[in-house]
Amino acid sequence: MTKYSILRALLCILGLILFLDGLLLILQKKIHLGTLLPFTIGLFFLIYSVFFNKINAFIAQHPKLKKIWKIGWMLFITWLLSLAVFFIYLTQYNQSINPNSKVAVIIVLGSGIIQGKASPTLAARLDSAAQIALQQPQAIIIVSGGLDYAETKTEADIMAQYLTENYHIPTTRILKEDQSTSTALNLENSAKILVQHQINKNAPIAIVTSDFHTLRAAAIARKQGYHDFITVNAPTPLATRYNAWLREYFAYISGAILGEY
Repeated sequence: MTKYSILRALLCILGLILFLDGLLLILQKKIHLGTLLPFTIGLFFLIYSVFFNKINAFIAQHPKLKKIWKIGWMLFITWLLSLAVFFIYLTQYNQSINPNSKVAVIIVLGSGIIQGKASPTLAARLDSAAQIALQQPQAIIIVSGGLDYAETKTEADIMAQYLTENYHIPTTRILKEDQSTSTALNLENSAKILVQHQINKNAPIAIVTSDFHTLRAAAIARKQGYHDFITVNAPTPLATRYNAWLREYFAYISGAILGEY
């Protein structure tokens, strides 16, 4: 088997994996860059592997196209390397977090509800927040999330209900921030609740979010004036983990460009 045959086989296998991964999640209505990009790249790899010889022969006959083709692959490989660096940095950042620090407030960032119930990603965040809350009964909890499309209850209401039903956390400990639709608003509106309850923003705070989201959440919190805080990373369900991390790669870059932090 020649090196080109091996390359062709690898492209076919990788393309099939990426294509099916993106397709299955898109069919579940999880439509974002983290699913569309693997789907598109996988489809391209599949087409290229099937028509490998014809495509290469056609490109070889057009010098300008051949040059563009090489530059395209170089840019793609460079992007893959930058993605790998982001994943490694995010992993190391999450490993350096100490979730056992004593805190006065636990802010749980929203992540969507499905037919009146917490999504798997949101449930993981609430489970992580509950573990801290049970160990630190002095801490109040702010659940943060507004009204999702086609839902009748706010995300904050569903989050509070989840904590009381699954962990028997008293409703007196839970404050609802039910107006926000983004991370920046989650934290901005939560700060207003702190003021209403005479809690200093510099109080020790745990911001609970998903493992892929900690970097951006921390950067936004710092810009908004939170100082003595830790981010607590809840594990993302394996079925959507790397798609979520891929989406976050672009969200982190766009956040920097738009001046979110």
